[in-house]
Amino acid sequence: MGRRKVPDLYRAPFPLYAVKIDRKSGLVITAGGGGASKTGIKNGVHFLGLELVGGQHSATLLHSHDTDTLATMNMALGEEVIAAGQDGNCSLMRIRQRAPKDGRKAAAKDGPSQEQGGARRRGGGRGDKSGAGDVDDMKNQTLHFSVEQIGSVQTDLNPKDPLQKCVRFSADLKLLLAGGTDGHIRVWEYPDLKQKFDFKAHEGEIEDLDITPDKKHMVTVGRDFACSVWRGDQLALGLCWHDNIPHITEKMYRYQSCRFGKVPDQKDVLRLFTVQIPHKRDRKPPPCYLTKWDGSSFLPLLTKPCGNEVISCLDVSESGTFIGLGTVTGSVAIHIAFSLQRLYYVQESHGIVVTDLAFLPESGKSQAVKGDNEVALISVAVDSRCQMHTVPNRRSFPLWLVLFLCAFMVVGVLLLLQHLFPGFM
Repeated sequence: MGRRKVPDLYRAPFPLYAVKIDRKSGLVITAGGGGASKTGIKNGVHFLGLELVGGQHSATLLHSHDTDTLATMNMALGEEVIAAGQDGNCSLMRIRQRAPKDGRKAAAKDGPSQEQGGARRRGGGRGDKSGAGDVDDMKNQTLHFSVEQIGSVQTDLNPKDPLQKCVRFSADLKLLLAGGTDGHIRVWEYPDLKQKFDFKAHEGEIEDLDITPDKKHMVTVGRDFACSVWRGDQLALGLCWHDNIPHITEKMYRYQSCRFGKVPDQKDVLRLFTVQIPHKRDRKPPPCYLTKWDGSSFLPLLTKPCGNEVISCLDVSESGTFIGLGTVTGSVAIHIAFSLQRLYYVQESHGIVVTDLAFLPESGKSQAVKGDNEVALISVAVDSRCQMHTVPNRRSFPLWLVLFLCAFMVVGVLLLLQHLFPGFM
C-alpha cells in the first residue's frame, strides 16, 4: 500500500510508549511522558473511549492520570489492574469505573485527583477547542474514573540506570513477570506479590518475554543474540531460527520480540512468533525476519523476510490470525499469521519509532467499534500520536452460491455437448 496518510485517532501532550485495550470494556489505555527531565513534558496514563461514527473511528479522552516524574515505558493489563514499567520498578494501579448519578457532582468531587485538561475527540481531523465543554459534559455523564496505586515491585537492579524493559501477566493472572537491563527475569505470585523466581536469563538487556497460557514455558529475548525457553527458572532450550538459511551466520542478527499466539480453530495449539533484526546497520540494510515456531516442540515452522526497516515492536491478534509489526522509522504492517504474508502496510505512518501496538479484541465491546473490518490495530509512537489501522473484510462468495454456479456450469457443458453431438446423452 506504500506511503499514505493515516488520520490520528488521538494525540497526547507527551511521547507515547505503551498501549493496551481492556477486553471487557473496550477502553484504550495509553501511557508515556518526558521522564524526570525538567523539559515541561508531563508523564501520564490516558484512558480513551473508542467510537465508530459514520464509518470513521474517533477517540475521546475519558480520564488522565498524572504519574508525576515517572514516564511509563511499558505496560501489562490484568483485568482492572495496570502493571506499569517506570524506571526500575513496576507500579501496580487499579482502575475503577462507574457511572455517576450526577456526572457534574462526581466530576467536581473528584476534581483534585484527576487532571482536568478537557476531553479530546479525534477522528479524521483535529479536535475543535470550542467543543471541549460539550465533550467534557458528555464524559462526565458517562463514566467516572479513579486510579489507585496498590503496590510496586523493583524489577531491575542495574546500579547505573535501572530500567524495566518488558512486563507480562500470566493468562490466569496468578503470575507477574518482568525483565530489565540487568538481564534478570523476576517473577512474582499475584496479587500478593511474593517473589517466586529471580534468575539471570541473559547477558545484558532483556528485550522481550512471554509465557504460555498453561504457564509451563516462558520465552525470553535478550541483546546477547539468544532466545531462550524456560521451565520455571531452568533453561529448557535455546532457539535457533537460521539453521536452514546458509548465508546467515550466528551473530548477523539478534532477536527483538517474541509473542505466543493461538491457532484459529485448533484448541490448545500454540504458535510462537519471533522477530529477528540485523545486529549492525549497514548503508544498504538487510531485511528483518519473522519466524513462526511450534509452541510445543519449539521447532521453526516458517521464516520470511518482513522488510528492510528495523522492527521495533510486535503484537498478535486475540485469535492468532494476524501479526502486527511496527518499525523504528514509523511504519506499521499487518501480516497473516498462517503464511506470514504481508496484508497491510503504511510507510512512515508515524514520524518516528513505533513503540507499541495493540489489536482490538475480537469480542466484547470492541467488536462493535471494529465495524466492517476484518481486523483493527492501534499503534502509538514517540511522536505522541495514536493511530488506528484497519483491514476491510475481504469479500467472499457464500458456499451455496459457489456450489450453485458449479452445478450450473456442469449442466451447461452437458447441454452444449448434447447440442454438438446428438445422441451423446
